[in-house]
Amino acid sequence: MKITRLQTWLVPPRWCFLKIETDEGICGWGEPVLEGRAATVEAAVLEFADYLIGRDPRRIEDIWQTLYRGGFYRGGPILMSAIAGIDQALWDIKGKALGVPVHELLGGAVRDKMRMYCWIGGDRPNDVGRQAAEVVAKGFTAFKMNGTPELQIVDSHAKVDDAVARVAEARAAVGPDVGIAIDFHGRVHRPMAKALLKELEPFHPMFVEEPVLAEQLHCLPQIASGLGYPIATGERMFTRYDFRPIMEGRMVDIIQPDISHCGGITEGRKIATLAETYDVALAPHCPLGPIALASCLHVDFVSHNAFIQEQSMGIHYNRDNDVLDYLVDPAPLKIENGFLPLLDRPGLGVEINEEFVIERAKVGHRWRNPEWRHADGSVSEW
Repeated sequence: MKITRLQTWLVPPRWCFLKIETDEGICGWGEPVLEGRAATVEAAVLEFADYLIGRDPRRIEDIWQTLYRGGFYRGGPILMSAIAGIDQALWDIKGKALGVPVHELLGGAVRDKMRMYCWIGGDRPNDVGRQAAEVVAKGFTAFKMNGTPELQIVDSHAKVDDAVARVAEARAAVGPDVGIAIDFHGRVHRPMAKALLKELEPFHPMFVEEPVLAEQLHCLPQIASGLGYPIATGERMFTRYDFRPIMEGRMVDIIQPDISHCGGITEGRKIATLAETYDVALAPHCPLGPIALASCLHVDFVSHNAFIQEQSMGIHYNRDNDVLDYLVDPAPLKIENGFLPLLDRPGLGVEINEEFVIERAKVGHRWRNPEWRHADGSVSEW
């Protein structure tokens, strides 16, 4: 079997889909994208085509190592996102060729279903009590919300009080047993994070995500020591080498690699195993489309330390199209009572509606995250 062609499409709301074709008629799909930089990742994928055409797609590890090590410059969000989508498509091809789901090729499932969570509140979170009650009524046992809007490096305690009040509202709406994940989104700098993390403790978060920026993780042992709830991070880390220091430093309790950013299923599986070595939990990041979600799930199904999976159905970014729109049959990604059953179809287990992809690609997208500024005119973290 040989790779004959790569095709990419930018599709709403903010995704990039990749199709890899072979001379035996088997094709695989991947989702190589970085939010706000989709066209840049697409260009990197097409550059990698020089290494792929004519190769046997079943030699996934060798291809991964070629793409990663074959260039002098490596790693980072763009190259690893490009490799991720290619890797997903190769696993899809191999599973289809052998007639088995990808998780079977990774050693077989360790669970029958995966706990899922959803988003509420939007970028500048509001009306969280009503939304929290609604998602729990749909069967979810956990949800995530942004903790704050923009915060300056040192801001007023009123901003801390506002953030705490929103979490209190959500907790009051759903009771003590529902998991509430609070995403700081890198918006909170160390001086304010110390206060906010402490003030949130009475509401027993399921975890707080990205309490500080990825480049400031060295301060976590200082500001998060003694907290009675888990700290999570990882969506802006792209290889196992990025994750190694936070494991060795015992900095976090939960890692969140994005299987469309961290080199795909191949590297995501290795990162999950590294985390298991340090007794760290896995909760992959995934505010993306159906291929990315399916890829995350296959890693979840074979990772003993995976405990919950993010998904973006109904998220505030999905204004033009949503996750299930691009599937021929949405059944494999149907969430039932807050869980998603084991994927049992060959390859990634989802069939992409190529005609719909082509049609929506005519609309395309040029999604950019908002540009926020503080009251003094300085740029804010989004």
